[in-house]
Formats: sequence, C-alpha cells, structure tokens
Amino acid sequence: MPRFDNAFAQLDLVRQPEMANEPLYAFDAADDYLLAHLAEQQLPSAARVLVLNDGFGALAISLLGRFDVVTSGDSHLGALALVKNLASNGHAYDALNLLPSSEPFEGAFDHVLVRVPKTLALLEEQLIRLQPHLRDGVQVVAGAMIKHLPRAAGDLLEKYIGPVQASLAVKKARLLTATYQHREPARSPYPTRYQLDTPALELVNHANVFCRDGLDIGTRAFLPHLPRNLGSARVADLGCGNGVLGIASALSNPDAHYTLVDESYMAVQSARENWHAALGEREANIQPGDGLAGQPASSLDVVLCNPPFHQQQVVGDFLAWRMFQQAREALVTGGALYIVGNRHLGYHTKLARLFRGVEQVAANPKFVVLRARK
Repeated sequence: MPRFDNAFAQLDLVRQPEMANEPLYAFDAADDYLLAHLAEQQLPSAARVLVLNDGFGALAISLLGRFDVVTSGDSHLGALALVKNLASNGHAYDALNLLPSSEPFEGAFDHVLVRVPKTLALLEEQLIRLQPHLRDGVQVVAGAMIKHLPRAAGDLLEKYIGPVQASLAVKKARLLTATYQHREPARSPYPTRYQLDTPALELVNHANVFCRDGLDIGTRAFLPHLPRNLGSARVADLGCGNGVLGIASALSNPDAHYTLVDESYMAVQSARENWHAALGEREANIQPGDGLAGQPASSLDVVLCNPPFHQQQVVGDFLAWRMFQQAREALVTGGALYIVGNRHLGYHTKLARLFRGVEQVAANPKFVVLRARK
C-alpha cells in the first residue's frame, strides 16, 4: 500500500474501487503541494477548513485532528475510499464531517482547499455556493496537476472569489490562490434543463451530470432499442446519470420495478427529480452506490447501462468491465444486460467472456447496442 508522507501526516491510502496490482496512487503531488501550502499559513487549531473534491481522502484525513475539517465532493466511490482510509489509519469511520455535493454548506469557513475537478461546471457550482460562507480575506486554494489544470479554473476563481495568484510549478503541480472579496452572491446557472421529444420529457441536470446541456449521442442511440413488454421485471439503470434510460424504460413498462444507481450524488439528485416529474409517486429505488456492489445475487431480470470510460481524469474501461461483472452477478439466469458503447471499444468481445450469449441489437457508424444474456 503506497504511503503518503506530507506536512501533516503519514498515511496509508487506497483508491476505490480497489484493483489488483493497482498502478495508480490515491494521492499525487498536488495533494502534497496543497498541504505544504496550508502548513505555512499557521492557522489556529480551531480554524474551520473546507476540503472540496478530495479524491480518496488524502487531504481531509491528513488534517484530521489539526483543524475542524469539513469535506465535500460528488463521488460516492470517493466517500467509500475515505471511510476505508480512515479505518486503515486508525480513525473512526465517522471521524470526518462528510457532505455530499447535493447538500448545502453550513456555517463559515476560515480556509478552503480545492482539488480542481474534471467537470468545471462542478467547480463553478461549488464556488457559487461557497460565497455566503466566506468573509473577506479568506483564501480559497485550488490545486491540480498542471496537465489537468485548465485556464478556465483560474477564471472561475477570479469571477466568484477574488484576485488569483498562481504558484510556481512543483513536481508538475500548481496552486491557484484566490482571496475572497465580498460581492453580491451570484445566481447559479445550475441545474440546467433540456427537452426530449421521444419520450416527451424535460430533464433536470445538476452541475456534475454527464452531458448536462443535452442528451449524449450514445444514449440517443440506445433509447429506441430499450426492451419492452417486461411485465413485472426487476430492472436496474446502472450508472443512471440523470435517469433518462430508467425513466424511458419505466414509461414503456408500467408494471416493472426499477433501481437507478450512480456514483455521482448530483446524478442521483437529478435522477430523483426527473423520476418524480415524469412518473409522480411511482416507487423506485434511486440511490448513490458503487455500481451494483450492494445488489443481492440473482435479484434482477434486466440491467440497462451506458458505461463510463473514465474515473476523474483517468481514462480506461476498468469501470465498465467492473459494471459488467456486477451485472452478471446481480442478474437471474436468463436475465439480460443491455448496453450501448462506441464500436471501437470492443464490448462484444468483453461481454462474451462473462455471458453465455451476446447479440447486437442495433448499430450505427459510431455506436452498437448489445444484449448479453446470463
């Protein structure tokens, strides 16, 4: 297990989901830089420090016992890693105040550490929400590896917080330090909304939802080919995003029972709101989760999935492969996993290693829709 030695602590940290022979660390030079910078500030122990988008707990756990720490982010996998890493470093699982991004901040903060997220809309929403919780002179320090630090991140800090100073690069990481200057609280542009014609829906999309300004082309290719005549089947929308696949399926299958799950708290918030708008009080289990990890074996008849191809800034098919494995475990014998994917990803071959039959349901020049039967 890699060890993270920094200005405040020495920690053993893991990523989530855990992988055999994991090549990536649960921390990087930007985490180290942020903590070294904070150590120079000489804040009192009573200072209230907010940590945003702390991937796997490296920042918040390092500061535990040093300050009054609140940590907030949009990743349920990150929250699970935080709990594991608390335990592996001798802390109680609830030793930190963990606030999902779907919940508002409370009280004032004396200092803010930010890991710049992949989705800048999430950063914008966080900075807008943060404004009423800062007093003049409070520093908001954002860190990232330089290759993942767009110029727009500094622009957002300047717009919503105050003057920004960029640090020198250290181990290919950089900090942006913004000093808060009072201003009238900004009005958030989130959530966004867009309309679908078939089915006729208006979809709400909170800031960190994938393709929040319009339906992504993979889902557009998938929608006409969702299974019908499912009767009272138990159906899961795995990696549900704003819930569009599960909701469209439910509209066509009035007696089916639905579970919608995503690792993004804002996606789950969006899916709940969209389900209620489209289907009223019809029951559904809509929750954050590590895919179908908590789903009992042989408890589903159908799984719908538009799998992701990245976790934070890491690109690859490891999350998709894990979702396929989870779906196989959760499906009854004879149950089916329906997916959409880019042709070049070769999902047909991967699914054939797990399922007894894989069929192409539909295709266009860019995407394929596949059905895999257990």
